[in-house]
Amino acid sequence: MSQKKKRNRRRRRPKEAPHAVDQNYGEEEKIRLNKYIAHCGFCSRRKADDYIAAGKVEVNGEVVTQMGVKVQRSDKVVVEGQHLSLEKFVYILLNKPKDTITTTDDPRNRDTVMDKIEDATGKRVYPVGRLDRHTMGLLLLTNDGDLANRLMHPSYEVRKIYEVETARKLEAKELKQLAQGIELEDGFAQAKDITRISNQNSFVLTVFEGRNRLVRRMVEYFGTEVTKLKRADYAGLNLDNVKMGRWRYLKKGEINALRTLVNLKPLNFKG
Repeated sequence: MSQKKKRNRRRRRPKEAPHAVDQNYGEEEKIRLNKYIAHCGFCSRRKADDYIAAGKVEVNGEVVTQMGVKVQRSDKVVVEGQHLSLEKFVYILLNKPKDTITTTDDPRNRDTVMDKIEDATGKRVYPVGRLDRHTMGLLLLTNDGDLANRLMHPSYEVRKIYEVETARKLEAKELKQLAQGIELEDGFAQAKDITRISNQNSFVLTVFEGRNRLVRRMVEYFGTEVTKLKRADYAGLNLDNVKMGRWRYLKKGEINALRTLVNLKPLNFKG
């Protein structure tokens, strides 16, 4: 995509998210500084800690380097010269195309997932986890840092369903071996609910972890390679009525189902 095309897309008026919800912190409620920064959509809590430690965060005009400091929504918080404020949470489901980078920016000016949702919202949202460049399918983007971090944490074992096509048709005994589990260089890996698609070089499998290139490496274990990979389901969400390269906002019930899945309180959309 050319620089000119990217600039033109950025001029579009953002759509209003139908289910954006206010972060209902009281005016005098105390919020940990790293959590406040994350809930402003600036970065993750872990990254916020790095900014704080590096002396790049100011609260009411004073540099703060101590962890655990708490602020109120009325305080003036500035990170690297940028004044932050609590944004409404928004949740976007993207059907990621092939050859699209899962990042907020790319120094080589390649297509990113952010280019696909440039007209979605004026708020800063971030991908929940990663799909490699050549993997297609369901990707969530949000500024709800608590939800994103828990969905990515291995302890919550979030379900992911992939449609896989391989260069060589895996034999029935190899699919059975995948279901029983194999040993990769970074540990044991196991697929669930493996179903062959017709009699082709394709099958559907479920995993409950998100290690880097996991499905591709599981296939490579048998001396062949993935030729097509698509994530069709993530945490109970699917791609129904979302064409390749398109996106939609999550529905209220979907948002709270995700939060409940990772032991977060449901949001109050009436507030």
